[in-house]
Amino acid sequence: MARILANDGISAAGKKIMEDAGHEVVTDTIPQADLMTKLNDFEGIIVRSATTVRQELIDVCPNLRFIGRAGVGMDNIDVTYARSVGKQVSNTPAASSASVAELAIAHMFTIARFLQRSNQELPAQGAEGFKALKKAYSKGIELKGKTLGVIGAGKIGMETMKLGVGLGMRVIATDLNPREISFDLDLDSENVKTTVKATVPFVSMAELLAQADFVSLHVPFTGKPVIGSAEIEHMKTGAALINCARGGTVDEAALLDALNSGKIAYAGIDVFEKEPTDNMALLQHPNTSVSPHIGGSTVEAQDRIGTEMAQIVVDFFK
Repeated sequence: MARILANDGISAAGKKIMEDAGHEVVTDTIPQADLMTKLNDFEGIIVRSATTVRQELIDVCPNLRFIGRAGVGMDNIDVTYARSVGKQVSNTPAASSASVAELAIAHMFTIARFLQRSNQELPAQGAEGFKALKKAYSKGIELKGKTLGVIGAGKIGMETMKLGVGLGMRVIATDLNPREISFDLDLDSENVKTTVKATVPFVSMAELLAQADFVSLHVPFTGKPVIGSAEIEHMKTGAALINCARGGTVDEAALLDALNSGKIAYAGIDVFEKEPTDNMALLQHPNTSVSPHIGGSTVEAQDRIGTEMAQIVVDFFK
C-alpha cells in the first residue's frame, strides 16, 4: 500500500482511516528544504498552509502520485503543473467553511463592541479604570441592520452570508461569476426547526464597496491584492474590512494608511502578507482585531478535514 506524508499534521480520525486501509502514514514534519531529498520516499503528501509543493519539488519526486491540500485554497501548490505531469491534486473545500465563516463574524462582533481593546485595557487598569472604560466603550454598534458585503461567493463566502442573514444583516455579494445567489437557511434550535429560503443580491465590486458597512473577503490569492488603495478609496468612510481569506489579498500598507486616516474604521485580520507576520503596526493598531491564521482551526473542522482527506486518499490508492 502507499506511504503518505501528512507534513502539516492530520486529525487522529483521518490518520486512522488511512492506516485501517493499509497505508503507512507519517506525521513527523519534514522541513521544507529537506523535502527535495526526502519526499520521493512517499507516494502521497498531504499539506495545509505551511508546506509548499512547487514545480521544482514535483520534478524531483517521480514516485509522488498524490498531493492533498487539507483545506480550501491550493495556492501553496502548483496545481496546474502537477496535474499536467500526472499527479492527482485534491483538497477539502467544504470541511472548514463553517469555522472560517464563524471567525469572520467573530471579528465583526469584536470590533463592533471594542472587545479587542477591552480585553487588553480592563485587565491592565482594573477597578481604577473600570468606569472610564465603561464610558469609552459604550458606543458600540449592533450587527443587525448593517450591510455586509461578501467578496467571493464560494463555500466559505456562502457560509458567511448565511450567518449574516441569520443575524439580521443586509447581505450583498460579488464574485467573478455573476449569478443569482440563494440558499436554504436552517434556523434550528432545541425547540424550533425552520428552513427559510434566502436570496442575496449580486452587485458589482464598486457597488459593494460603496454600500457595505462590513466588507468580508473570501477569495483565493491570485498574485495581487483584491483590496488596495483604489478599492479602499471606494469604500464607505468608517466601514470595516475583514480578511479571513489569504494573505496578500489585502494591501497591508494601504490598509494601515486607511486605518490611520479613519477611512477604514476597523479591520479584522486572520491572514497576512508574510506569515509569521512582523507587521507590528497592524498587530498593535488599536482598531484591528487580529488572529494567527486560525480560520479553519477548530476541533470540528480539523476532524472533518482529516476524515474527508483520508477518504480521498483511500479512494485514490484503491
